[in-house]
Amino acid sequence: MGRFLALLMGATFGGGLWLSGMLNPAKIMNFLDLAGTFDPSLIFVMGGGIPVAAAGYWYMQRRTVPVIFRDIQVPLRAAIDRNLVLGALIFGVGWGIGGLCPGPALASILIAPTTIGLFIVAMAAGSLAYSRWHG
Repeated sequence: MGRFLALLMGATFGGGLWLSGMLNPAKIMNFLDLAGTFDPSLIFVMGGGIPVAAAGYWYMQRRTVPVIFRDIQVPLRAAIDRNLVLGALIFGVGWGIGGLCPGPALASILIAPTTIGLFIVAMAAGSLAYSRWHG
């Protein structure tokens, strides 16, 4: 049952990404282009997502066990350190260059397999390099 619920939640997330336009790299690039063809519509995606995530996080903190799955991974450190800032910068630059972040990239692999596939390969290589460097 847990796997079915995970599939259902993932499909709902992917559908939301598609519906909001987050699977279109051009829309992302226009959102990030403040001095050119700025498209502020993705602010509404964040404006809708942040309260939902905050409510879920608030609810999760008050429980002793997860509602559906056996365990859940919650970051224990809240400090903003050099590694966090550096990782955020790398993520932001990659997002700006590629127009996609990991979730939308995986959700849109069937739309443009060659382009998105290259992005996913590069993302996986970066993840593997990190795990070997810090593993």
